[in-house]
Amino acid sequence: MDVKADGLVLRSTDYGENDKMVTLLTAEHGKLSAAVKGVRKAGAKLRFACQPFCFAEYVFAGRCGRFTVTQASLHNGFYDIRNSVEAYYAAAGILEVADALAREELPAPTLLVCAVEALEAIDGGVVAPALARFLFEAASLAGYPVTAEELCPVCGRKIAGRRYFDMASGSFNCADCAVGVPASPSTHALLRKFSGKSVPDEETEGGAVRAVRLLRTYLSYQTDCPFETLAQSADLLG
Repeated sequence: MDVKADGLVLRSTDYGENDKMVTLLTAEHGKLSAAVKGVRKAGAKLRFACQPFCFAEYVFAGRCGRFTVTQASLHNGFYDIRNSVEAYYAAAGILEVADALAREELPAPTLLVCAVEALEAIDGGVVAPALARFLFEAASLAGYPVTAEELCPVCGRKIAGRRYFDMASGSFNCADCAVGVPASPSTHALLRKFSGKSVPDEETEGGAVRAVRLLRTYLSYQTDCPFETLAQSADLLG
């Protein structure tokens, strides 16, 4: 039976002499693996459908729980991402996180939308803020929401000056309570903005790269995944 779904290539590996196996993030089926026959031959029509960051409509032939890609129609290849090392590693970090959080046969429509929107932003030159926003949204989708309130959840007072981020609870705390690791005011402000709060742009300046570092550590703490590509991305971003 044929199955049709929009999919984002998370990774691909060589299989046999001329084939590849692709792992896709789809809305309807979550993470889905499929074979692409003959794609390593010169002039193969579906070669694009196995490339990293490829977002396309895939048609699969399914049999006994196994899938083979028979057709693909490109939505976006995000080709400009390859023109910048920083953009490439940020985009690869998004795929790494999506791969770790998605599950087979568990629908993931919001995760797919968040990943594609982040890749679109990075493809357009907005790197650190797009990556930070994706990580913030992905953490929430995985069941580890970040709470970026103005008041300290421990003592109830307004957070000012030095602040701390608690990896266990995903919340920011004041310096008097000092629960967690040090965090910058600009990171706190940016994550408050991601939460839908009205925050002046000047308060978030410089917070995106720090937010990437903090959220990578937080996701690693919660999931026990090292996210090595994401760590490299944070280093490249500064």
